[in-house]
Amino acid sequence: MRTRRFSALAAALLTVVLAAGCSGSGSGSPENATGTAPAQSGPVKLTYWTWVPNMDKIVQKWNAANPDIQVTVSKQAGGDDAAAKFLTAAKAGNPPDLIQAEYQHLPSFVAAEAVADIAAQANQVRSEFSEGLWNLVTLGTDGVYGIPQDSGPMMLFYRADLFDKYGIEVPKTWDEYAEAARTVRKKDPKVYLGTFSSKDPGSFAGLAQQAGAQWWSISGDAWKVTVNDAATLKVAGYWGDLVREGVIDDMPYFTPEWNKALNDGTLLTWPSAVWAPGVLEANAPKAKGKWAVAPLPQWTAGENVSGFWGGSSTAVAAASPHKEQAVRFATWLNTDPEALELLVKEGAIYPAATKGQSVLTEAPGYFAQQKDFWQLANQVAATARGFTFGPNVNVTYDAFKNAFDKAVEAKSSFADAVNAMQEATVADMKKSGFQLAQ
Repeated sequence: MRTRRFSALAAALLTVVLAAGCSGSGSGSPENATGTAPAQSGPVKLTYWTWVPNMDKIVQKWNAANPDIQVTVSKQAGGDDAAAKFLTAAKAGNPPDLIQAEYQHLPSFVAAEAVADIAAQANQVRSEFSEGLWNLVTLGTDGVYGIPQDSGPMMLFYRADLFDKYGIEVPKTWDEYAEAARTVRKKDPKVYLGTFSSKDPGSFAGLAQQAGAQWWSISGDAWKVTVNDAATLKVAGYWGDLVREGVIDDMPYFTPEWNKALNDGTLLTWPSAVWAPGVLEANAPKAKGKWAVAPLPQWTAGENVSGFWGGSSTAVAAASPHKEQAVRFATWLNTDPEALELLVKEGAIYPAATKGQSVLTEAPGYFAQQKDFWQLANQVAATARGFTFGPNVNVTYDAFKNAFDKAVEAKSSFADAVNAMQEATVADMKKSGFQLAQ
C-alpha cells in the first residue's frame, strides 16, 4: 500500500510551482562504530537505500558540493519488504549507511539495534519540524533515530457538488459527520457519505492519533502497550456504530468497488492524507474538479488537530563507520532549501520540514479549483499529532485486519476488535522477550 500512496502523491505534485533556494552544510570527521577515526584514503563513501524517485539526481547536488563525502543511491521497493531487507542486512553486518525508514518501522529498527541514536546532531534541526512529526522519530525521553523526510497529514476529501445537491454542510465535528451520513442515506439510499476500511490500519492509526491515542510508550527500560486506550476505543466505537446503523459503507479502500464509488458519486467523502489527490485522479477521473478538501472533523467543536497516514524519515545505520557524515547528509537532504526544492520537484514528496512545505504553491491539477489546497494542507500538517510506534507494529496491523474483517462481516463490536489488537500485540512482545511495564 505504501507504493500506491507514494505514486499518488507524485501525481499530485506534478503541477507544483517551485521557488529556488540554497544553503551550506556542517562539518565533521569520519568515525567507525566504535567511535575511533579510521585512516582515510579518498572521500568517505556512503550508501543510501531509498525508494524516492529521482533521488540519484538529488544526490548529485550533494556530491558536487561535497567531494569528501560521496553518496551512492540504491533504489529499493519500499514498504515492509524494504524494512525486512534492511534488518537482514543489519543482522549480517553489511547494511547501507543510510536508510529511508517509514515512521512505523523505526522502532523495530531500534529494537534490533540496527539504527543509530543521532540525537546529538539531529536536535540541532528539531525546530525545522512540527512537534507531531518529531515525535515520530523519537523514542524514550531523548533518543532520536531519524530526520523526518515526508509526511501524510490527514484531511477530509469530499464531493463539493454532491454536498450542494444533498444540502449538507462540510462537517466540522464527527457528530456533524454522522448526521450528514444519515441525511445522505435518507435522500438517496444508493449513496453513502463514507466507508470504513478494515484493510487499512494506517488510516485507523491516523484517526486514533487525532483523537489523542498513544499506542506505545517507553517507561524506563520497559514498553507500555495501550492500543486499546480510551481514545482508540472512542474512534472504533464511533465507526462501528455507523456501520451497524447502515449509514456508512464497509467496503475497503483501494478496491475496484471503492474506485467505482468514487468515480460515480455514490461515495461522497474520504478521510485521507495529503497524497490523496493522485489516488482520486487515477481512480475517479470523471469527478475531476468536483472534489474539495477541508480539515478533518473534530471530536470537540473548536479544536484543530489531525493525525498522520504515511511518511518516512532518513535513518543512519548503527553499523555505519561514517555516522557523522551520514547525519550531515541526512540533515542536508531534509532541511536544506535547495534539497527540499529538489525533493518536491524531482522526488514528488510532501516534505516534512516546514520551510519545504512553503515551496508548494500551485494546487494539484485534480484540485485546480481549490487555490488554497497547499496552504490548507500546511496548516493541517502543523496540527497533526503523531505517536510512538512499537517494535512489532506489523503484528498490530495484521491483528487490525483480522479482527476488523470479522467485526465488519458480523456487525459485531469494534471495541472487541481493538481489544484483540491489544492482546495480539502484548502476546507477541512477551514472546519476543520485550520487557513490558505493568
